[in-house]
Formats: sequence, C-alpha cells, structure tokens
Amino acid sequence: MPYIRDTVQSVLAQTYTDWEWHITDDGSTDESWEFLNSLDHPNIFLHQTQGRRGAGEARNLALQHAKGRYITFLDADDWWEPAFLQEMLSFMQKNKAELVYCTYARCNESLEPSLADFQADIPVTYNNLLKTCRLSLLSSMYDSQRVGKFYFPHGSKREDHVMWLNLLKKIPFGLPYPKTLAKYRMHASSVSRNKSHIIKDQYLVYKEHMKFSTVKSFYYTAHWALNGFKKYAKFLNR
Repeated sequence: MPYIRDTVQSVLAQTYTDWEWHITDDGSTDESWEFLNSLDHPNIFLHQTQGRRGAGEARNLALQHAKGRYITFLDADDWWEPAFLQEMLSFMQKNKAELVYCTYARCNESLEPSLADFQADIPVTYNNLLKTCRLSLLSSMYDSQRVGKFYFPHGSKREDHVMWLNLLKKIPFGLPYPKTLAKYRMHASSVSRNKSHIIKDQYLVYKEHMKFSTVKSFYYTAHWALNGFKKYAKFLNR
C-alpha cells in the first residue's frame, strides 16, 4: 500500500491513453483493495486470487483477461515515466519489433537513484538471456498478436526469467530502446538482490524448465550469479 498510489498515478499520467490495465490483488491484507476499488476508472479492471497465490499466478490471472495487443507489466511498487507507453509503442511499430525493452532507473524506496541506470544497450536473445536476465517486467513490452501470450510457470520463484526465455525461444531477438522510461524500487530486503539466496531457484530454471543437463545447468547458473553480482556492484557516488 505505501507505493501503490505512486504506481497508479504513473499509469494515469501516461500520454498514450488507449490502454487497459488488469490489476490482480493477491490476497492483500492492507487497504490496497479498497483503494483500487475507489479508482472507478473505465480502463482499469480488477481481479482477485483465491488466497495468496504468488506473483506468477497473479500475473497469469490478469493475462487471461487482457484483450490488448501489446503486453507489459507493472508491479505495485514500480513507476513509469509519462511517455513510457507512447514511446515504447512507437519504437515497436517503427521497427516492426516483437519484443522491446528500455533503460530503467534503479532507485531507493523514495524513487531516488541508488544505482546507475540499467542500460538497454544490446539486442536480447535466448542465448544471452541464459547468462543474465536483461529483461525487467516494468521496462519490457511484447506483441501478443505476433507471438501469442506467454504465461508464468507454476511453482518457480524465477517465473519472470522462465517466461522471457520461453518467449525468446520463439523469436530471434528483442530490441533495446536506450532511454530511461521506468523506475524500479529496490528494497533492502528485495529477493531479486539477494542472489546467494536464490541460486538454487535459478538452477531450477535451467534444470526443470529449460530441461538442461546437470552440468549445463550449473554452467549457466554460475554465469547468472557472476553477472548478477556485477549488475548491483557499482553504486552511484552521491
């Protein structure tokens, strides 16, 4: 609840207005559901899971109801620049791309920069995504008319990486848009930053979901861990 108002305002402030937003409440225990119901916006559609089902299940429920062509995601504590939808769509259509991602700012809980922006600087492919996840949900968009909808796997704590890998099995690459159009809140207890705690979960991405051998799974897990530590190694000098 502390950040959802900022998130909602960042969507309502978009310069591109022909959007639909499917929001899933995954068993919240604060006042989030009451706040969302108070919005009464014609482009916002609300859904609830039965109990706490996890982020993947919550996103899948929203995806099931989504009717739009272009798919992107925004968690309850993240934020978009007003031009995010407009510029991402324009870039996709101009380049006839099936998947695009932009640069995003890595911020503290007050949305102040904490790390250098994560740069969208190279095309992302299945092969380079195996070694590090360059795609963040809040800064990526894909064309579901051309590639179909891609759902999140059940029971994986690395469900977003599995989803992107499955998508990139189908297309040759995603294009970078080197402009900062989103802000990612990094919390002190963020699971995505505690790499040592999720190495096993990442190993299972390769072993169980990509069906790699044990040796191959360890190989890519090692690369992912090394690149992950590098990703958060250089803090901004403030």
